[in-house]
Amino acid sequence: MSLEPVRVAALGMGWWSDVLADAIGRTTALEIASCYTRSEDKRNAFASKYNCKAASSYEEILADDSIQGVINTTPNGVHLETVRQAAAAGKHTFLDKPIANTVVEGKKITEACADANVILSIGYQRRRENQFRWIKEQLDAGHFGKLIQADANISRDRLGKVDLSSWRYQSTGMPGGVILQIGVHYTDVLGMLMGPIKRVSAMSAQLVLPGDNPDIANLIMEHENGAISNLTASYASASEYYLMNIYGKEATAYYDLFGGLRYLSRGDKEPRSIPYEKNDAIVDELEEFAACIKDGTTPEVGGQMATESLAVIRAGIRSVEEGRTVDVAEIMESPDE
Repeated sequence: MSLEPVRVAALGMGWWSDVLADAIGRTTALEIASCYTRSEDKRNAFASKYNCKAASSYEEILADDSIQGVINTTPNGVHLETVRQAAAAGKHTFLDKPIANTVVEGKKITEACADANVILSIGYQRRRENQFRWIKEQLDAGHFGKLIQADANISRDRLGKVDLSSWRYQSTGMPGGVILQIGVHYTDVLGMLMGPIKRVSAMSAQLVLPGDNPDIANLIMEHENGAISNLTASYASASEYYLMNIYGKEATAYYDLFGGLRYLSRGDKEPRSIPYEKNDAIVDELEEFAACIKDGTTPEVGGQMATESLAVIRAGIRSVEEGRTVDVAEIMESPDE
């Protein structure tokens, strides 16, 4: 495999574009060659900060044969249009989650990249965190026995930090609010650890933040293996907090942001602490994207998996709207989702 970095262009200039660009600066696998967003001031500022060229249009990037991939952090609603254009130009795409706002668009994005034979990698960095990788290894080794339940929480404090002009805080740009914006990270992790999610029952509310989108939500999910998981997601909590407890018949794993990772086997009187190295999950997913471009391998989270992940969230949104439990298959098969 070539040691030369993969040349990419950044599309969309917002706070997450900088997070990804900073991560690219921590690896030699990629190099930002160009950038574009509609705001001339924003693209010039980004170009100056990350020492790349400010393109005058997206078309200029797509016409540049030296650029192999696009790091796409555009609003969810334009993912289909921008990824289709990239695929038609033979450019690979790293697309921040979610794949789209609708399952129908997620399927079209996946199809466009498959037809053009280009890589589509979706940014779900949470699943790559080492505490979850350790749990997955133990699960795969059979140490948990039959899976029973899971508890999860993903919370952030956004009070006083909400920009209502941003698509991220509008119901049209981010349907379901906190469910889609951050809840999708832990439904993804729960799916990885507990198996595919079959049905969702959800409630949400708007209690603290301004705007028209829910800032808290609760999802109860039935997995295909019969296990049940519970996820709470919040933008209205007093602090940032993450929790993931996985319960099996023979063992339980406990993780939270402040207490770290612990493990309890059947018969033990108390859990033991599990040391793990905190990894750079964003660098990991970007380096995988570069490797896939170079050697033609398949990313861990591609279009199909990301669309199925989105279907879980859309099932939760429909559950809130209609006050019923919703099958994920119903969403995947719906022409309106």
